[in-house]
Amino acid sequence: MSSSSFVKSTLLLTTATLLSKILGSIFRIPLQNIAGDHVLGIFSLVYPVYMVALTLSVAGIPIAISKLIADARAQNQFSQIKEIYVTASILAFLFGLSSFLVIYGFSSTIAEILGGQSTRLALIIVAATLLIAPYMAVYRGYFQGFEDMKPTAISQVMEQFVRVGLILLIAYYLVQQKFSDEVVAGGVMIGSVVGAFISLVYLKAKYIRSSFKQTLSRKYTFHSFTSRSKHILKLSIPIAIGTITMALINFIDSITIPYGLRNIGTSETNINYLYGIYGRGLSVVQMATVFSTSVVLPLIPLITSKLSEGDTTQVRAITEKTYRVTHILSWPAAAGLLALTLPMNLALFTDLEGNWILAIIGCSSVFTSLTILSTGILQGLNLAKQAAMIVVIGVFIKAATNIYLIQLLGLAGAAVSTLVVYIILFIINTWYIYKHQPFRLMKKMIVKINLASLFMAVVIGAPTLFISVADWTRIQALVYLTIAIVVGVGIYIALLLLMKVINVFEILQYTPYRQQKGRANK
Repeated sequence: MSSSSFVKSTLLLTTATLLSKILGSIFRIPLQNIAGDHVLGIFSLVYPVYMVALTLSVAGIPIAISKLIADARAQNQFSQIKEIYVTASILAFLFGLSSFLVIYGFSSTIAEILGGQSTRLALIIVAATLLIAPYMAVYRGYFQGFEDMKPTAISQVMEQFVRVGLILLIAYYLVQQKFSDEVVAGGVMIGSVVGAFISLVYLKAKYIRSSFKQTLSRKYTFHSFTSRSKHILKLSIPIAIGTITMALINFIDSITIPYGLRNIGTSETNINYLYGIYGRGLSVVQMATVFSTSVVLPLIPLITSKLSEGDTTQVRAITEKTYRVTHILSWPAAAGLLALTLPMNLALFTDLEGNWILAIIGCSSVFTSLTILSTGILQGLNLAKQAAMIVVIGVFIKAATNIYLIQLLGLAGAAVSTLVVYIILFIINTWYIYKHQPFRLMKKMIVKINLASLFMAVVIGAPTLFISVADWTRIQALVYLTIAIVVGVGIYIALLLLMKVINVFEILQYTPYRQQKGRANK
């Protein structure tokens, strides 16, 4: 594959990742509208458990085997590629099966920890996805090792479309049939299983027809498995832990928030409901962090490649540019979420329950985005172990602050804990990056961005202080929200242009791959 084709393929993967992240973020809103906060609460409690198991099982595999296959190709050792593939497949089977059996075997205990037995059915059904998803990771990594990102991109979008579509269709049908919230929450999890299966079928068919298939040049033995496994695990485990930040913190929420609420006398039914309210904030944050979660995947190998070439100037430039764009996008998003909490809550979730929760978690979105980005940069700098350790520190802080602050503030304490933890993680990550690869912190630019975001937020949010939003219809709230977003974007861009933070041509030309494309064209 030519360099230009590789760039196009990578851009395709980024676009697919962005689209799948958007789909994966917004579907919770119609799910809540169809099935209510109790079902959203059960979903939000259970899904992080699955995501942690899935991430630990597969997240590092695509990057690990793609790197090993790429290295083997570079050294013309094509006979090793089949061994890498077979070993990764065995590992995927073992990880997936083990994760499923653990969750299934301890489902009653896990459900009780999560808030009650009403979560058990959803937990078991979604865990079945672990029997399928690891194989997807193997095939995706295999194709990426041959610099073909198209199968990964198509399978991602395919999986997400099927998953989201089935979740909403099943939710609507089960609600219409008046099934219990427990059954509805369990039923919608079928979408994840079917989505993963359809994606796997596509990848398997693509592999069978592929010209990349290799054959074994020697007998595959147990020694071959153990030897290859060490290489794959050495690469994949730190990557998995480093990329698990958001899922792991959501997992800690699933355990400690019900525990904290139970300690202040909340019943199981109310725990599910309150976690549904908390899930509203998580849904909004996921939408606000779409850019950072999408850009990290291609950013890691880009920084790594520049570092391996000894081009520290380009590493610094890429780091600064990506940080800069994330600041430009994340601060106004957080300010806007805070300013528009009332109309947004009514427009998206039909009522004004949990406004403070939504507002606080919305504010945390900027630091969530920056934490995800900085974790990716650390991995790109070959500091995956350090990134993983920082995530572990954040998990302990999150658990402790959740339990303590819920005692003081109720459910709002968990939202405050989220804000505090992501601020801490962002500061530690940034310090660590700066220590190993110094870059401009752009303090003046950040101040200007904050001022522009604050002014924009005041303009679009002030009217809600003098108008009774509670008396609005949902349509009125949606109209106000739409107008406010358009006006807010216009004001913010105008202020950035006025303060010379950005220019029109720079915005149009920006892409994380520009440096890579420039190299490809040389």
